[in-house]
Amino acid sequence: MMRLNLVLLLGVVLSALYLVNVQFESRRLYSALDHAQTEGRKLAHENERLQVEKRALATSARVETLAKTQLQMRPATPAITAYVAYGTDSTPATRVARHEAPAGERLP
Repeated sequence: MMRLNLVLLLGVVLSALYLVNVQFESRRLYSALDHAQTEGRKLAHENERLQVEKRALATSARVETLAKTQLQMRPATPAITAYVAYGTDSTPATRVARHEAPAGERLP
């Protein structure tokens, strides 16, 4: 009978230690889950902020201003546009036409 009591006591002690370990692991995992959810909300908020910033930086007016100031670009006008026609004949229409260079002269 004494042996049975010791075996049962050992079983109860081991069961109690296992229960404490499971509760500790459960609390640790819950804490990790809460931390991950908080981090996910922060990242979603940061992503939304970056999307708004990206849309603000890609506006037409800002792109046009940057093109004019930093790249010294200007709007295309017929006076500075070079037209190229594709063909095999040597008519004046096949030459690059800026201001119709005479035959034999090079265009700038």
